Amino acid sequence: MNSGPYAGMFRMKLIAGLQYRAAAWAGMATQLFWGGINLLVFSAFYQSAGIEAGGGPMAFEQLADLIWMRQAFLALVMLWSMDSEILEMIAGGNVSYELCRPCTLYTFWFFRILALRISRTLLRCAPIFIIAFLLPEPWRFHLPAGGAAALFFVPSLVLAALLVTALSMFTCVLTFLSLSPYGARIFIGTLGEFLMGALIPIPFMPPAMRRVVEFLPFRYTADFPFRLYSGHIAGNEALTGLGLQFCWTLVLVALGFLCFRLIQRRIVIQGG
Repeated sequence: MNSGPYAGMFRMKLIAGLQYRAAAWAGMATQLFWGGINLLVFSAFYQSAGIEAGGGPMAFEQLADLIWMRQAFLALVMLWSMDSEILEMIAGGNVSYELCRPCTLYTFWFFRILALRISRTLLRCAPIFIIAFLLPEPWRFHLPAGGAAALFFVPSLVLAALLVTALSMFTCVLTFLSLSPYGARIFIGTLGEFLMGALIPIPFMPPAMRRVVEFLPFRYTADFPFRLYSGHIAGNEALTGLGLQFCWTLVLVALGFLCFRLIQRRIVIQGG
C-alpha cells in the first residue's frame, strides 16, 4: 500500500489544525473552568461522605490527575470531537469526490481524523498542564506516580488515540446509513462519554455497572491511560490492560474497515 496520500493528508490536516490558535485559547479557558468545577464537586462529595483525601475509590490527588489529564487531552479522546466536514460530505453527497481518490477511503479518513485530534490537543495540553501544576495541593496536577507509570502511559496514550479514532469512524458508518450527521455524532459521543468515565469516573460506579464498563473498549480511550499515569492502575493490571487496549484497537480498526467496504457497495449519493 502506498503511504504517500495518507501521510500527505495527515501532515496537511495537522498543519491546518495548528492554525486555529484563538479557538484553542478559548477552548483551553473552558477546559480549565470545567476542570475546576469537577474538582469542587468531588471535593464536596469527599467532605460530605467523610472520606479522607487518601481514601475512597481513588485518592483525591489521583482523581485530580485524572481530571486534569482528561481536560488536557479532551480533543484527543472525546468521541464528539469529530471532523464535521466528513459528516457533511456524507450527508450532502460530496463524498462522491472522495470515492474517486486512488486510495482506501477508510484509511484516508482515519489519518485525517487522527491528525485533527492531535493538532487540537497540541495547542491546548501544555498550557493546561502548566497552570494545573501551579495550583495548591490537593488540587494540582502531579508528575507521574513513578517510572513504571510514565513508561506504561506513553504507549497507552498512543493506543488510546488510535482506538478513539477507530471508534470515531463508526460515526461515519452511522452517517452513511442514516444520512444524519448530527444524530450519529450525538449518539456515539454521548454514549462514549459515559462509558469512558467522563461523566462519572469508573471507580465511582456501582460494582455491577463497573464490570460491564470495564469490559467495553471505551474505557481504554481515557480512563485506562490516565489512571496508569496517576498510579491507580499498576503492575499486572497495567500489562493486561495494555494488551486488551491493543487487541480492541486491532478489532475495531478491522471491523470499521469491513463496514466501509460493505457500505461502499450500497452507497447512495443524494441528488444523483
